Amino acid sequence: MDGREVMVKIVDLIIDPIVLLIFSAGVFLFMWGLVMFLWQVDNPEERKKGVQHMLWGIIGVFIMATVFGIINIVLNTFGLEDPTKFTF
Repeated sequence: MDGREVMVKIVDLIIDPIVLLIFSAGVFLFMWGLVMFLWQVDNPEERKKGVQHMLWGIIGVFIMATVFGIINIVLNTFGLEDPTKFTF
C-alpha cells in the first residue's frame, strides 16, 4: 500500500464522513431552530432561541459551502487535480 492509497483511505473513511456530519449538523440546527420558532409562537424568549439556532445553522452551512468552493477554485485555478483521485 503506497502513500496515495493511504491518503485515499483516510479521506474516504475519516474526512468525508466528518465533513458530511458537520454539514448535516448545520442543516439540522437550522431545522430545529425553525421548529422551535414555529412551536413557540406566543413565547418570545423561545422564539428568540429558535432564530439564533436558525442563524447559526445558516452560518455553518454557508461556511462549509464556502470552504468547498474555495478549495475547488484553487484546484481549478492552478490546474491541480484532486489528490485523492488516481491517475493512470
